[in-house]
Amino acid sequence: MGFFKKREKAAPSGDFDRENEKPIIKASICNGEQIAGFKNIHTGKMREIMLIKTSADLEYFKTMYGIETEIEKEY
Repeated sequence: MGFFKKREKAAPSGDFDRENEKPIIKASICNGEQIAGFKNIHTGKMREIMLIKTSADLEYFKTMYGIETEIEKEY
């Protein structure tokens, strides 16, 4: 019996709300960890999708969601 439930992560759908969200990479200053996701332009809330370890991971994220432009980094 556990006190806390594991939060279910949404599976990548291959599409995102292009009117209300923008793709972004959240990078840690301390350890360099990078997380790709989408940031709501109205609320500022980020929806994390995947950890970026290599440039191949970034390319996979971009092709999975059809992103052709450069993705902004946020620290």
